[in-house]
Amino acid sequence: MKLSKADFHGDPNVGLYGFVTDIFAIIPDNNMDFSTFNVPVIHSTAAQTDLVGLFICGNSNGIIIPRIITEREEKQITSDIKKIKKDINILKLDAKETCLGNLILCNDNAAIISPALKKYAKKISNCLKVPAVTGKLLDLEIVGSLCVATNRGFLLSINGTDEEFKFLKKNLKVTGDIGTVNFSGTFTKSGILANSHGALIGKLTTGPEIARIEEALGFLED
Repeated sequence: MKLSKADFHGDPNVGLYGFVTDIFAIIPDNNMDFSTFNVPVIHSTAAQTDLVGLFICGNSNGIIIPRIITEREEKQITSDIKKIKKDINILKLDAKETCLGNLILCNDNAAIISPALKKYAKKISNCLKVPAVTGKLLDLEIVGSLCVATNRGFLLSINGTDEEFKFLKKNLKVTGDIGTVNFSGTFTKSGILANSHGALIGKLTTGPEIARIEEALGFLED
């Protein structure tokens, strides 16, 4: 089973508490079972909170951390990542915006970044080794909160338009679907942690939602 239901200390918004790529994952503690992702796990907080998925984003080539990350957290993350793969880039973004997980949507093919981060597009592109394209979803700048993307597929908020779907498909270079999580939640990122190997989804997610997520993220192709 590539999809499993989970919660973080009772909260079904699992996407706020972890960050995962096809190479490694970062979570604050051992509460969630990350074996479904088939990658090494780094244990760290972010900005002295458990909200790793809110503050950190990235792909298999690099990660981007906010300026409010502590020195201890930065050193730990950097050290542990380099043990996994030495050439992974780490960018500490000196921007006033700090909830980077809400502002950047990416996989190993592209990064869709919020207009709020437009002036950092080149730095983001260099770190993640992919084109960085500025855009909005649902006329909102919090693009990272409205879609979950992997190297196999993506799930856009149920309120996404055909134009936005085509925009994501063109840039992320994978197909996907629209849907919800955690019993009609429209901020799909908050309820899903996923890479190419598997996904953890919020425990309130219904059967029909699970079926849509499984298809959107490409797990039915195996």
